[in-house]
Amino acid sequence: MDPSVVGSAQFGELWQAKLPGNYLNALEQIYSQPLVYTLDDGIQYVFIATTQNNVYKINAKTGNIVASRNLHIPFETVEILPCTDINPLVGVTGTGVIDPTTDTWYLTAKTYDDQSGQVKGLANGRYFFHAIDVNTLAEKGGFPKPLEGTLARNNPNRMFQGGIHLQRPALLLTGPYVYAGFASHCVQYNFTGWIMGWDKSSGDIVERFSTQGGPEPNKTPGAGIWMSGGGLSTDNKGSMYFSTGNGYASQLSGVPVPGRQPPTALEEAVVNMKINDDGSLTVADFFMPWEKVQLDGADKDLGTTPFELLPPSTFNCPNAKRMGVVTGKSGKTYILNLDNLGGYQMGANKLDAIPQAPIQNENSVYAGAGVYPLEGGYIYINVIQYPTHVFKFSCDGSGNPAFTKVADTPEKAAYVLGVGHGTTTSLNGQAGTGLYWMTDVDGYNLRIYNAVPKNGVLELIKFLNIPGIGKFAKPVFGDGRAFVGSNRGIVYAFGSPVNLPLTCTTPNDFGKTSINGTSAVKTIQCQANVYTQVKSIALKDPKNFQISGLPSFPIDVETGKNISFQAVFKPVAPGPLSTDVSITTSQGDIKFAPNTPVSLKGIGTSASPLLAVSPNVVTFNGVIVDQNDAGATESVIFSNLGDSSLTVQGLNYSIISEKGAFVTPNKTASGVQVGPFTFSNIPTTIAGNAESIVKINFNPVTTGNFAVYVHVRTDGGTKIFDVFGTASSQPGALLEFEAADGSGRWIPYTFNNPPFTFGNVVQQKTKTLKMRLTNNGTASAGALSVTVSKPPFGVTGIVGAQNGADLGEGTNLAA
Repeated sequence: MDPSVVGSAQFGELWQAKLPGNYLNALEQIYSQPLVYTLDDGIQYVFIATTQNNVYKINAKTGNIVASRNLHIPFETVEILPCTDINPLVGVTGTGVIDPTTDTWYLTAKTYDDQSGQVKGLANGRYFFHAIDVNTLAEKGGFPKPLEGTLARNNPNRMFQGGIHLQRPALLLTGPYVYAGFASHCVQYNFTGWIMGWDKSSGDIVERFSTQGGPEPNKTPGAGIWMSGGGLSTDNKGSMYFSTGNGYASQLSGVPVPGRQPPTALEEAVVNMKINDDGSLTVADFFMPWEKVQLDGADKDLGTTPFELLPPSTFNCPNAKRMGVVTGKSGKTYILNLDNLGGYQMGANKLDAIPQAPIQNENSVYAGAGVYPLEGGYIYINVIQYPTHVFKFSCDGSGNPAFTKVADTPEKAAYVLGVGHGTTTSLNGQAGTGLYWMTDVDGYNLRIYNAVPKNGVLELIKFLNIPGIGKFAKPVFGDGRAFVGSNRGIVYAFGSPVNLPLTCTTPNDFGKTSINGTSAVKTIQCQANVYTQVKSIALKDPKNFQISGLPSFPIDVETGKNISFQAVFKPVAPGPLSTDVSITTSQGDIKFAPNTPVSLKGIGTSASPLLAVSPNVVTFNGVIVDQNDAGATESVIFSNLGDSSLTVQGLNYSIISEKGAFVTPNKTASGVQVGPFTFSNIPTTIAGNAESIVKINFNPVTTGNFAVYVHVRTDGGTKIFDVFGTASSQPGALLEFEAADGSGRWIPYTFNNPPFTFGNVVQQKTKTLKMRLTNNGTASAGALSVTVSKPPFGVTGIVGAQNGADLGEGTNLAA
């Protein structure tokens, strides 16, 4: 994807494809993400599977539905009321996978045993594994394959029941095998997590693994694999990775266990499974947060996001050659070593043995991290109700990974659950062309940012509205187009709808040039694809580039003829720099764009040392006093943007303002201490074009607001960064029901109280009462987070919620 095109006025909606399914008069819904694939006919198609168990083949360029087919009748949400996470129908909810060697589309579908629609019910729910020919949408021979009644290989006391399970994660195709993960369908009795594996040719089951592997009673639920629709992952070297949700076997409660000695109950875990030659799986390694039992009690799944493997070509350090990232409902982002996940409570003081301390975000996270492997490497974390956080990768002085928050988006994610998985693109892998894409159920539904932040901000370059965008959706791409499904029966395509009237030499890379120097001149030549009148040629941002040799305007250019002009790079700042030349034209043909972009890029260099500090504000939010003996840790990057070595002359600290007065810090074995903040790993020198990671620990003993302002003095300049921390006491939860007698009393909920009652209500009359949740902690208490909320909204029955937003999952309540 070319950022100069995506950010232009020409990039927008190309087409809408209305899906015709209307089972029980419902609109089609898309929870499995679209797949884009080019067939032997040279045409690119978008393949869609819906909750009505319909599959579609759509021409990616025109939006025409080329073929469609129904697989089964869908399962009905009424069977699992009051849960309405996916409503009113459930069919295909996990993203399938296409095998390019056989043109086969593999997916799972939820339905009933009886296809007449006469015999339904939870116990009659069924799952089938499909293999579909993408050319015709016909089923491959011997498929589909049923799953009902399958006993777990590792625990015969567990039997797969389609009605109580949901297949949400994207499928994994690796070698001759296809794998799918399963979790509960709205926490039904007796559920467990499953990994099912099939031979891709025969459909024979090669693995049937339960994440509750015994000896816990088979009524003990937990360890679902759902990951908000994210996928199972593989390193293509014989390992599969995934994350799991909470569970109640709790085999390792308070007992440290090495990663290579995994428990049989893989709850709240990241799991590394060896893929054996016969397709079966062997648990090789695991990670489980030290506070696993507490996370279970709060229903704070680790497995709300997929465990993503970071490209080792960029993301590698001496002590962690390969790494991955996962974030859960607790808001903690974990960076794990793929070759040593960390086990359970194997760190100092029975904490986590992982290469970087967990990064604490403000709220729950359900979206998989965005990953940008160019320009040093970045990851992006979409937090419910808060901005997306951007973390820059580096290695610290000890050889461990150090992801440092360097920017936020100006926009916040929706108040309700649903912000999508992060996605990045580039123009053929070229540095300086990165884009970050995300979807959200509120506000701008599709947001596109420049992937590399500037001055602590991720720049929004385009936003598009998609009515009915689904939870956890993500755009998919093909031939310069982006495709997004919705829950209103419509597939959307976005791109540049017209052709360019000029073909120009682009992008133009000027390489390295010293600050305030001038590069060699480049001649940019443009050939007319149609008879064109060029009206103007101008730089979008003339700060670091200049153009010359422009013709007089307007100028007419015949088809096949050329015009040219010159450009030079004159950087005034260090690092990667870029801009576009915009050529404005008219040709009387609506098939051609009125603007042609030409990309210019270069790298500004400095012979002298040059200091940069990122971020310039470090914030600790919601730290609970005495909750973690080690406190919370963030980091800041000191960078030398010059070619010569930089000397750090000293740091000054103030607790009043950036202007001082300065205080004398306490020097301890852990580092330099100023109030509740401790600074460690402070460098004395930084090599040219290198960086150093400074750790900041916040470990308050009292509640309150704290600040320290830091001046970094070097022979490459002085920079200032600010550190803020808020320390709170534990929140408290008070749930109350409005009394039915109209007295205005509120009845606190306890396990011993009678259930919420409406009292006597006359037939055909309506009575409305309220339920309220209060954070009844002290005035200094931290926010109370709602981790699970399933209001009976939009369901049949005599009792229902007025909406699905009040007290939604991810809600934070101040004291």
